[in-house]
Formats: sequence, structure tokens, C-alpha cells
Amino acid sequence: MATPIRRSDRSERRVSPVFLGIVAVMAVTGWAVWTEFAASTAFAVFLFVTSAWVVSLCLHEYAHARTALHGGDITVGAKGYLTLNPLKYTHALLSIVLPVIFVIMGGIGLPGGAVFIERGRIHGRWKHSLISAAGPLANVLFAVACTAPFWLDALDGVPRAFRYALGFLALLQVTAAILNFLPVPGLDGYGVIEPWLSYGVRRQIEPFAPYGLFAVFVFLWIPEVNGVFFDFVHEILRTLGVTDVDSYCGRDLYRFWQERNLYCELGR
Repeated sequence: MATPIRRSDRSERRVSPVFLGIVAVMAVTGWAVWTEFAASTAFAVFLFVTSAWVVSLCLHEYAHARTALHGGDITVGAKGYLTLNPLKYTHALLSIVLPVIFVIMGGIGLPGGAVFIERGRIHGRWKHSLISAAGPLANVLFAVACTAPFWLDALDGVPRAFRYALGFLALLQVTAAILNFLPVPGLDGYGVIEPWLSYGVRRQIEPFAPYGLFAVFVFLWIPEVNGVFFDFVHEILRTLGVTDVDSYCGRDLYRFWQERNLYCELGR
């Protein structure tokens, strides 16, 4: 006989209206870009890409929480992490606001920190590593979804604005996945390897964890580092069928407040 599901369990897993609202904004603005219905196509691209980026952040954190639930941390439900509501995150500023600001400032899908996992409830190093890896793997899947129309050659007749928006969104997902997997304290990549480090090494590294995210951001502002990083990102995107023009013009169109590059023509 199946164990009955408690009513509280259902509410803990019910998708939040906040998340559904963000998805609705993504759908409506995506339709506006596709049909060129909006008075300002560039502003519609800005709203579409930003809302889609927030959706991906929510899915990233949900992947962490869901994996932790199956790993043994049954408290994630009561904390609201399974509802996909970004307002339930431990650090909404780090998880949503800062990543959006990073996108606006530099077109970088820089990750944030959010859900609090009670690691003491989880036993087994592989489980801890998988919980940390689940978030960036969600970005990988999102990147695959964004690039699928490119590598499937399914973009014939699609408005250039929508193609460019997808190209830029794909760039954000690829950068987020790469940066998240860096073995830097405070990022998911370090969380993957941390369970396999000795206790002494973990204690020595622990004080640097709050500064890892900002250190990565600072390093990316160094022209030489930035150049190497984005060369690698664009190489991945080219493999997936996204050209440099797609991602560059997508970023150019996204920044509706700046003067448009005449090279990035719109239309069908």
C-alpha cells in the first residue's frame, strides 16, 4: 500500500505563482519579439532574455534542492525551495539581483548563491558532489534547449531579433555552466570536489568561500582573462551552431539603452 502524501508535502512542492509570473513574462515577451509586435523590439528582447535568465536561475537552484531532498535533506521543502519561488532563497540578492546586474553590465552569466542545504543530513561524498553539480547541469540543459534550433537547422524564416535573443541567452547559459563548474570556493565546482578534500584543507579554504564569486567577477574584467574565457565560450557555441554574430548581435540588441550597431540588422 502506497504511503499517503501529507497535505504539507503537496504545498511544499506546488509551483509558486511568482515563478509562473516570470514564465508568463518570458512567454509574452518572447512572442512579442517573434511577431515584432512590440513598439521597441530591443526592449522586448531585454525583457525576454532577462526573464528567461531568471527562470534558468530558479531551475538551477531547484536542481540543487531537489537533489538534496533525494539525498536526505528533507528540510528543503519546508524552506520553500521546491516551489521555484526566488523570493524563498536564502540570499535573493546574490541569487537573482546580482546575476541580473552582471548580465546587464557585461553580458556574463555569473552565478549566485542561494539555497541552504543542511549537509549534515546527507551521508556519502558522492551525494554531496551530485548536489553541487546539479545546479550547473541545469544550466547545461538550458543551453542545449536554447541552442537546439541552431544545431537542428530549425531557424529558417525566424525573425533575426528572436534568433539573436536565443544566441545571447545561449551564451549566458554556457558562461554560467562554465563559471559554476570552476573549483573556486563559494562556487558549485568547489562543492563538487570539497567532499573529497581532507578536513584540514577544507578548514583552510573555508574563510575564502564568501569572496570566490566576486574574485571571479574581478578576474573576468582583466582583458587577457576575459579574452581567453570568451574565446572558449564562443568555440563551444560554434560547435552548437551558434555563430559569433548571433551572440554578439543578441547582446547588442539586449542593451536597448545603447546605440545600435548597424551590422546587426533585424527582420526576417
